[in-house]
Amino acid sequence: MANSYRLRVVLAVAAGLFPEVLLLVVLAARGAVSIWLVVAVSGAGFMIGAIAAAAVVGDWYRRAERIDAVAEALEARQAPPHLMRQNRDALARAEHRLLDAADSVVSEVQSLTDQRDEFEAILRSMTEAVVVTGSRGEVVLLNGAARRMFALDHETRYAGRDFVELCRDPLLQDFVAQAMRNASEVLSSEFLIQNPAQHHVAASAAPVSMTHHGAWVFVFHDVTQLKAYETVRTDFISNLTHELRTPLAALYGYAETLMQGVDDSELQRRFLGIIDRQARRLARLLDDLISLSDLERGHSALHFENLEAPSVISEAAELMKVAAAREGVHLEVQPPEGLLKLFGDHDRLHQVMLNLLDNAIKYTPRGGHVSASAKTATLNGGGKAIPAVALLIADTGEGIPERDIPRLTERFYRVDRARSRELGGTGLGLAIVKHIVQLHQGSLKIESRVGVGTTVTVTIPAAESQRLAV
Repeated sequence: MANSYRLRVVLAVAAGLFPEVLLLVVLAARGAVSIWLVVAVSGAGFMIGAIAAAAVVGDWYRRAERIDAVAEALEARQAPPHLMRQNRDALARAEHRLLDAADSVVSEVQSLTDQRDEFEAILRSMTEAVVVTGSRGEVVLLNGAARRMFALDHETRYAGRDFVELCRDPLLQDFVAQAMRNASEVLSSEFLIQNPAQHHVAASAAPVSMTHHGAWVFVFHDVTQLKAYETVRTDFISNLTHELRTPLAALYGYAETLMQGVDDSELQRRFLGIIDRQARRLARLLDDLISLSDLERGHSALHFENLEAPSVISEAAELMKVAAAREGVHLEVQPPEGLLKLFGDHDRLHQVMLNLLDNAIKYTPRGGHVSASAKTATLNGGGKAIPAVALLIADTGEGIPERDIPRLTERFYRVDRARSRELGGTGLGLAIVKHIVQLHQGSLKIESRVGVGTTVTVTIPAAESQRLAV
C-alpha cells in the first residue's frame, strides 16, 4: 500500500516537472541551452521531488497505521494505543482529537460493561423471578429464578419469544395482558398458578422506557411457603381455640350449676369430678403448649450425657404401670443388656418415653399388650453410618390408617378427634416427641396396621458416635 502511495506521488511530481523539462528541451533544440544542462536539471529535479514525495508518503502511511490501530482497538473494546504527540500541522491535531474521542468512548464502554455486569450479578442473585419484555410482549431478558419458576431450560435463549410462551397458565397470561394495557401504572396482584407447577405468586409489573419503545419489567415472588405458614398458623389458632373452648365450657357450665345449688351430694361429687378432670386437661394442654413452644424456639436447653437405654425405658415404664393396670393393658419391658450408651438429655428422653407409652396404653383395648424395648441401630450422618440405639414402643391397639401416619406429628392432629378428647389427649404429644428427637439429631419412625397395632421407633445417636466424631 505504501509503495502504491509513493508511486502516485512520484508520478504527480513528474507530471509537475514535465512543462519545465519540455521548455528546456525546446530551448536546447534551438541551441539556447546545452542538452546536458537539460538532462542534469531534469534528473536533479525529479530525484529531489521523488525523495520529498517518498518522505511525505511515509509520514502519511505511519499516521494511517496509527489511526488504523485506534480503529482496531475500538472494535475490540480495548483502550487505543496513544498517537504521537505532534502538533505541527492540522493532521496531527486531528489525530489527537481522534485519540481523545477514542479514550472517551472506551471509558464509556467500560463503564457500561461494568454496569451491565453488576446488573447481571444482581439479577442472578435475586430470589424473585424477573422478566423484561419489549413493547410487543417479547422477552428481552430473564434471570435464573424465572427459568426455575417456569421450568425453562438453562441453556436455551428465550430472547425474542413471546412472554406467554414461557408459561401457559391463564391467570399469569391475564396478568401480563392487563399490565400491558396499563402503560403508565404499576400493577400488583397475587394469584395461584398451576403450570408448570402449583405456586402462589405475588406479581408486579412496571412500565419502563427503552429508547423510543415501551417495555415492562415483571417481578414474580413465590409465596407458596409463606401461604403454607399462614395456613398452619390459622389452623393452629383455630385448633387451639377449639381445644380451649371445650374444657372451659365444661368448667363454666358445671361451676354455674353448683353455684345455683345442688341438693344431691352424689350429683355434686360427680360435677366436681368433671370440673377436676377438665381443669387437669386444661393444665396438661397449657403445659404441652409451653413445652412445645420452648422446644421450637430453642429456649429449652438440653443437658447431654451418657445414658443407659434400659434405665431410660424402665424409669418411664415404672411410672406408667398404674395407668396400664387401670386400663387393663399388659405392659411389658424388654430392655436387653449390652447395648451402647445413649448420648442425650435424660429429662427430655424420659418425656419422650412417657408420651409414647401413654399413647400406646390409651389406644390399646382392655386385654391388649404394650411392650417397650431397645436394640442397636445406625443413623445416616453425612453419608456414613453413625452408631445409635433404637427405643421401640409397640402395642396391639386399634392401629392407624396409612394415610394419617405422615400427619401424626402435626399439632392437634387426631385420627379420631372424639375418642382422643374422651381419653384426655391434648393432640400435642407426638409433636413434642418429634422436636425432642430432632434436637438429639435422631429419627422418629411410626409403623402401623389397622386392627393389628402400632410400633413407634425412636433412634438416638450413641455415646460412641460422639467419641468417633471427636
